[in-house]
Amino acid sequence: MTDAGRHPGITLHTMSEVVDIQGYVGNFDVKILKRARYVDEKECTACGDCAEACPVVRPDEFNVGLSSRKAIYTPFPQAVPSAYVININECLGHNPSVCAKCLNACEKGCINFHMSDEEIVEKVGSIVVATGLEPYDPTELDEYGYTRFENVLTSLEFERLINAGGPSKGELVRPSDRNLPESIGFIQCVGSRSARKGSGYCSNVCCMNTIKSSLVLKEHYPDINIKVFYIDIRAFGKGFEELHMRSRRLGVNYLRGLPGTVEELADKSLRVAVENTSSGELEYHKLDMLVLAIGIKPAQSTQKIREMLGLQLSSDGFFLEAHPKLLPVDAATRGVFYAGCAEGPKDIKESVTQATAAAGRAIRLMHKGEISTEPITSEVIADKCNSCGKCAEVCPYNAITVDVKKKTPAVVNAAACTGCGTCAAECPFGAIIMNHFTDEQIINQIDALMEDRPQEKVPVFACNWCSYAGADFAGVSRLQYPSNMHIIRVMCSGRVNNKFIWHAFLKGAPVILVSGCHIGDCHYIDANHWTEKRVKKVWRRMEKLGIRPERLQLEWISAAEGVRFAEIMRKMENLRCRVSSREIADTIKILKSRKKKP
Repeated sequence: MTDAGRHPGITLHTMSEVVDIQGYVGNFDVKILKRARYVDEKECTACGDCAEACPVVRPDEFNVGLSSRKAIYTPFPQAVPSAYVININECLGHNPSVCAKCLNACEKGCINFHMSDEEIVEKVGSIVVATGLEPYDPTELDEYGYTRFENVLTSLEFERLINAGGPSKGELVRPSDRNLPESIGFIQCVGSRSARKGSGYCSNVCCMNTIKSSLVLKEHYPDINIKVFYIDIRAFGKGFEELHMRSRRLGVNYLRGLPGTVEELADKSLRVAVENTSSGELEYHKLDMLVLAIGIKPAQSTQKIREMLGLQLSSDGFFLEAHPKLLPVDAATRGVFYAGCAEGPKDIKESVTQATAAAGRAIRLMHKGEISTEPITSEVIADKCNSCGKCAEVCPYNAITVDVKKKTPAVVNAAACTGCGTCAAECPFGAIIMNHFTDEQIINQIDALMEDRPQEKVPVFACNWCSYAGADFAGVSRLQYPSNMHIIRVMCSGRVNNKFIWHAFLKGAPVILVSGCHIGDCHYIDANHWTEKRVKKVWRRMEKLGIRPERLQLEWISAAEGVRFAEIMRKMENLRCRVSSREIADTIKILKSRKKKP
């Protein structure tokens, strides 16, 4: 952090909050609210005279409330800049007649109660979202007695307690009597892997944090009795299993099973009841201290950042990357990248790796000084646009803006558009042209395909990234499937307009397949959700017209599922064989009659 503060190309805005972000890749305008420090950070030498004079005492957030601080303080020992800050909500001195002791104690005159918040606008080309995490609050798990029993701590509180810079200077003490505890228990997965309370996902760091703590304790206090209550130990990193086995060799007792109840005894020690699933017996353990290995939650600012940048969230509440394999640090919004626990629970090594990757992606994007884009982008025909806003609603990248109130035509930001084509498929007025995948081009492909013996052919609309790649994989794998399957490639299944399906049926197609990426794995974030809604709409319409809905199939096929692609093609051939020439002729007759109606 010190190196970053000294770097001429880095500007640190401390005590600041991002309140608004406008623009697009290469041209972001970031509005920042810089809170008043009430201390001149350039003049302050962090001598501490002001803090000594301050009469206000408050819990220290950095030490998780295990120690105290004054109303004027440094947030943490290595804070940059190395200057004091006043919490004006706690200070008595903003009305100098009440206190102002710090003002009198500061010989350099750094304190200024007339400072006010400042608004800053920074122009940036790319953004790295590194919002961090929130520790789980185990208060709701009443069976563990957190906040009720003084000697029950969270893993974060315990970490500060045994840290050399912590409130006890690294000495292990029991909070109730400040004596060295003889026995300590650790409960794993508190707030993690639970559908009842907390979260259902694994928080990644809890197991190794406990193992690390047990090793530290055994090195300093070899005779201490340590018990770890766990479901299973997830030590999957490099060298992690060796640390786990080393902890066991040093005498740490690992018990498979989570405690059901925790009781406090007269001497402030704790009685823990747990079913040992290895032996199948109910056991009781007396402990001097109990540590809850708490899980990780998304940061509080996640929702606000999501709204400002138009990002997506996973089911766990963390930010969703553009693609888990191909673009693991990229957001759906071009020019935005993720680092650390903003994207999901991870340890320090993983966070550093992802931060390096995010920085590399940002440099790769910005070093040329200009942005290059694929020519496969949307274009709005202003004369046809009715300003309904549907295109802006379905765009997963927020690349389209529409002023519905002023009835101005939609505008496509070519730098942000990635060419999925969902907007063109959903536009009810045909006002959007998808370059290189226009309606006319796709209709012409259907016409050419169905020109000769249409009843023997099956049109297959396949997305470029998964289904089409799955077909290619089936081919190179020499997998056998019927040769009358004819693929019409589109960039995304979201590009498949309903009129393409009706046109294919009108031309005599016996069955039609629309295929794309699996739900949740779409290359264009959630464009295939609109495909699913559109196909369901066609199915309902087919039922009303007396056309069998099973003649239109929707399948999700990934690039690695060549075998599945071949199986689906054989399934489509079986469906085709069950469609008679009379049924095809009746379908054409129905659609022609509907087409003639005004």
